[in-house]
Amino acid sequence: MVGRLDARVAVITGAGSGIGRASALRFAEEGAALVLNDIQPQGLEDTLKTVVAAGGRVHGLPGDVTTREVNDALATAAVEQFGGLDIFFCNAGGARPTPMLETSDDEYRHQIALNLDSVWLGATSALKVMTRQERGVILATTSGAGLGAVDGLPAYGAAKAGVINLMRSVAFEFGALGIRANAIAPGPMATPGLLAWLDTLPGGPEAYGAQVPLGRLGTGEEIAEAAVFLASDESRYVSGAVLPVDGAIHSTLATPKS
Repeated sequence: MVGRLDARVAVITGAGSGIGRASALRFAEEGAALVLNDIQPQGLEDTLKTVVAAGGRVHGLPGDVTTREVNDALATAAVEQFGGLDIFFCNAGGARPTPMLETSDDEYRHQIALNLDSVWLGATSALKVMTRQERGVILATTSGAGLGAVDGLPAYGAAKAGVINLMRSVAFEFGALGIRANAIAPGPMATPGLLAWLDTLPGGPEAYGAQVPLGRLGTGEEIAEAAVFLASDESRYVSGAVLPVDGAIHSTLATPKS
């Protein structure tokens, strides 16, 4: 245990795989007690076992974070199991590329619910506890698609842009109570969901990663390192920010390929 999150209690949603699992492991290594969530019980169970094997303290609560009940239950579990709530990491989300005119109204609403409503619900559930404590950190996973348009991700991008503004609003409204809020914007990551899609494209993940300025896809562990920084006292004067972790994708201007 390195100790940057000693005596902290953290909730992480979407912890059954990818960025969520990597973040759970890093938070545990840094000393945090964890309440973990995922809609997939088996993935969540696998993460719980890995954290316990590494010596971490953890409680699991599967469920759908697009509902108020699950988010309130996560905040309550943190208090009941470990005595408080210091960090709430709204990480659950996802999408599959679909052109705008092929996206049904139901799919649009699903994307907004999964990627934006879940963050609103998680943040407001966390704030019910954090405003009483007068301290806390709220993190959210946004996306490069929230910083600029990405082909085939109109609804997802709109939701992720909303996440950025929501974190800024939390930071502005609750900063005087000692509550910070920040967003992390991953670029193309070697996570199971994205890899499954990239495998359907010509050249696969290797060709896609070669277009990133750093020449490769990112990893869940690299997002987890950013999350630890933003959750820890090392970033105690950082709030209302969006941190791209994307190999410099956000720094480029999309131009036609020669």
